[in-house]
Amino acid sequence: MLSRVLPVFLAVSATASAEIKVIEQIVAKVNGDIITSGELERSRQALEADLKQQKVPEAKMQQMLKEREADALKDQIDQLLLVQKAKELSINVDAEITRELADIQIQNKITDPDKFRLWVQEQSGMSYEDLKQQMKNRALTQRVIRQEVGGRITIPKSELLKYYEDHKNDFVRQEQVFLREIFISSVGKSPEQVAAAEKRAKDILARAKKGEKFPELARDTSDADSAKNFGEIGWFKKADLNPSLQFLFKEKKGFITDVIKTENGFVIFRLDERHEAGLAPFEEVENEVTEKLYVPRMQPKVREYLTKLREQAFLEIRAGYVDSGAAPGKDTSWRDPAQLKPETTTKEEVAARRRKRLLGIIPRKSAKPASESSPAKSGETPAVQPPTVPAGSAIPNKP
Repeated sequence: MLSRVLPVFLAVSATASAEIKVIEQIVAKVNGDIITSGELERSRQALEADLKQQKVPEAKMQQMLKEREADALKDQIDQLLLVQKAKELSINVDAEITRELADIQIQNKITDPDKFRLWVQEQSGMSYEDLKQQMKNRALTQRVIRQEVGGRITIPKSELLKYYEDHKNDFVRQEQVFLREIFISSVGKSPEQVAAAEKRAKDILARAKKGEKFPELARDTSDADSAKNFGEIGWFKKADLNPSLQFLFKEKKGFITDVIKTENGFVIFRLDERHEAGLAPFEEVENEVTEKLYVPRMQPKVREYLTKLREQAFLEIRAGYVDSGAAPGKDTSWRDPAQLKPETTTKEEVAARRRKRLLGIIPRKSAKPASESSPAKSGETPAVQPPTVPAGSAIPNKP
């Protein structure tokens, strides 16, 4: 009987073994989660792709990759600990991520939800769900840092004033204005269509005059590429601005022009910010001074906080891998592997876990000067620097 059963058992065992392909090795266990060698490699590939897009010279790129490689495991552990802490603190960012994705969809003028999901995959190389999870993890880490670290850093006004007095040369400015635009094109249109375009521009102006937010109007209605940046076109000195627009230097912050006809269509400008010539008063640059003093204090405080999280965590690291942010004196040696989770994982397990927990590249928002009309605020400190976003899109590159 055994002689007849054994060949069948061996055949089934061989088939089962053939179906399980070990593709990644677990290199660290962090509380209830794991980090694999494949995740470290994907992080390196993402950075390399980003540096190539920026056309960084080969020698410098290899040096940067080597430096990043030394901190690769630290970065993964940092983000994982922060996401875990966010869950412990019951932080919810779902509404924020929904709005952010809606903004991306509107900026790229994609009305069909299915087409938007396909566009996301084409631009980022990942599914809509995976991108959404990455954005959520990024927002969770930023919220934890802001709540648990940034909110506890205070800088006395006397110290801000002292910095301002000691660095006045840094706040001497030329006369400049910061502008946004809404542009309605008339290119290739019949006289009737041109008249309709002008009416559309005047209707948009009326909405802006009634109090609708200019950045959102620009995003939703403008035909210019600047719509993706909420109409921002930047800072201008007098010499750089068309003579017909130099009257803007006499206007106050928040001024909106009438509809101006151009060769290609109709444009509306909003004066978002202005710098007078000479030394800027302290009140005008107080936020800038605060940031200059805040950032150097923030980084070491974040590091201290992450060290504390490590001290409290169950953390094991496989021999041959180094956490460059390790907590001094904490034993993270790999122990009793037979009694812990398997040291390797299958392709199916990796795919399921990546859908649940994705960490890495994220969309980048464009930089801008501080303004009460801004649709987004700066000053948040991500655990990992995001890669450059390709022009005309708010979606990260394919890794």
